[in-house]
Amino acid sequence: MNAMERWVSAVCAELDLDPAGGDVPVVLDLTRDVAHNVLRPGAPVAAYLLGIAVGRGADPAEAAARLSVLAKGWLTEPADGDSVR
Repeated sequence: MNAMERWVSAVCAELDLDPAGGDVPVVLDLTRDVAHNVLRPGAPVAAYLLGIAVGRGADPAEAAARLSVLAKGWLTEPADGDSVR
């Protein structure tokens, strides 16, 4: 078991979740796409919002794929007044 698997296992135990229910590569791919094409702090926010959508019944892989497409097409030039907070 590697460090990521141990971490996911511990988080799932803490939150009373089934570790088999999460698709770590899907989340990592999504956060990479957002971090590289939108902005780094947007990556955990996107993952959180994906989790909300999945909790409401969205298919995890399909929702993550849609967000990755959105991120890859995102304009990298900041608009006036854009900030992380």
